Amino acid sequence: MGDDHMTNHTIGVTGATGALGGRVAARIARLGMSQRLIVRDINRAPEYPGSSAAMAAYEDTEAFERACRGVDTLFLVSATESEDRVDVHLSAVDGAIKAGVSRIVYLSFLRAGPAATFTFARTHFFTEAHIRSTGVRHTFLRPSLYLDLLPDWVDHGGVVRGPAGEGRVAWVSRDDVADVATAVLTDPMTTLSSDNATYDVTGPEALSLGAAVDRLSTLTGRPVRYVPETREEALESRRGGGAPDWAVEGWVSSYEAIASGELDVVAPTVPELTGHPAQSIEGFLRRHPSALSHVAV
Repeated sequence: MGDDHMTNHTIGVTGATGALGGRVAARIARLGMSQRLIVRDINRAPEYPGSSAAMAAYEDTEAFERACRGVDTLFLVSATESEDRVDVHLSAVDGAIKAGVSRIVYLSFLRAGPAATFTFARTHFFTEAHIRSTGVRHTFLRPSLYLDLLPDWVDHGGVVRGPAGEGRVAWVSRDDVADVATAVLTDPMTTLSSDNATYDVTGPEALSLGAAVDRLSTLTGRPVRYVPETREEALESRRGGGAPDWAVEGWVSSYEAIASGELDVVAPTVPELTGHPAQSIEGFLRRHPSALSHVAV
């Protein structure tokens, strides 16, 4: 499993038109490695030297099997949240195994478990369990909440509302998650050491939601504040948009997972696997100075 193995190694990348999979595909391309981009819309697939594209939906096991033929390692980005998300994931895993994929790197979520407070984290647990049951070599990446999405939690009036209490979370940037995934997928030594391993992937500092938005306000000069809600208030405020109950429960439970302390994790994975520190809120805003441009001054 040295350089010769990696030279002939084909990496399958799902979600290559998305925010995370697209970052990983671009990084693999810069390394000059062979990859198969598995997408739902072939016309949107990025074009890189040494890459090919195949069209398949996760829920179409046969199509996914065809798309994975010739792939050694598959980077499986979790599907968009849905009521049948577990079934969608299992279909893709089964297709990959039938195609002969020898290793799956799955993008999961921090503290995935059958009774996780964050309901979407439960689907990740059952996906991980199914991957383990197949006997395939695997690596599970469990990122915290994305730092890139923190500005979206702030409404136009500069308010974040939810039942997060004083719980803390170490928001992690998508760039850092992509760097970790790329190392696990492409670096020969990291590939060996990460077999059947699970990595928590977090930012450098755990903050309460109130402290995080105070930091946003100080750094941008825009008035941002956190307003606590009860569970009932949070559910009621989010039902008005017509979203299904499972989606509303998922959104609200993300705040509750913070309040419970389940996301109060700071892991050394980013610096250990990438060689650079995890991005802070300050670093993120330096790269994205207009992140809070929707908030009135």
